[in-house]
Order: sequence, then C-alpha cells, then structure tokens
Amino acid sequence: METQLARGGRIVVGVDRSDSAKAALAWAVRQAGLTGAEVDAVAAWLPLVQFGWAPPYDGPGPREAAEAALDEAIDDVRLEALGVVIRPVVVRENAARALLDAAKDADLLVVGSRGHSGFTEALLGSVGQHCVHHARCPVVVVRTPHD
Repeated sequence: METQLARGGRIVVGVDRSDSAKAALAWAVRQAGLTGAEVDAVAAWLPLVQFGWAPPYDGPGPREAAEAALDEAIDDVRLEALGVVIRPVVVRENAARALLDAAKDADLLVVGSRGHSGFTEALLGSVGQHCVHHARCPVVVVRTPHD
C-alpha cells in the first residue's frame, strides 16, 4: 500500500458534532495545506425510523442535523483552511460505510477517536475501528487534546 500522500491528492474525513470529529477535520485541513490535497468532509445520516411507526417529532430531521454539523465544523476551521478546498458531502448511509465508500479512491482517510474514561480509553470507536480495518487507503486516527 502506498503510504505517501500524493501532492494534490484527496483526503476524506468523517464529520459529526463530536469534538473528536472536529479535531479530525482540523488535522485533515492542516495536512491538506501542507500537501496541496483537497478535503472531502463527509457527514452521514440515517432516517430516524426505517421501519414502522415513530412518535411525532418536530425537531430537525437527521439530514438537516448532519448538514448543520458539517457546516458548523467547516466554519470552525475556516481560518486554518485558507487556500484549502473543502467539499462538504452529506450521505444517507451508516457512517462507516459512507466513509469507506468515499475513501475508495482517496489518498488518506481521517477519523476521530472517541474519548472514553477508564479501561475503554484505549478503545477506538466502532466507526473508526471499522475504517481502520477495512479502508483501502491509509487511515489516520486523531485524538482530541483531552483524550
């Protein structure tokens, strides 16, 4: 597997509202700035109920929530992202599958780690773990400063 990021390549990063995902996006943007790569920031969503009845809900739908999380995360890195192309991608799919599909032809996949306390601190979140084991490109797992 080629481990050197090609100049002008493509970095895929998973984004949600978590601090670890925001740290992953910031890392991906800094890496893109150094290498000339472009960033695909991917947020995944699934319907609240796929089968059967659901109680009334008047909040934002899952797609809108994913879009808002992506917009917020990108806004947070705007100053670091000067000169970096960031493409927001919102996908109706589970997060692991969405990231693996998006990273199929990418040079690098970046995911955040989930912060846990105690013994589970050493464990990677299920999405990140799935990506580490199944991605066709190198995967970077970014920890938040308090992990």
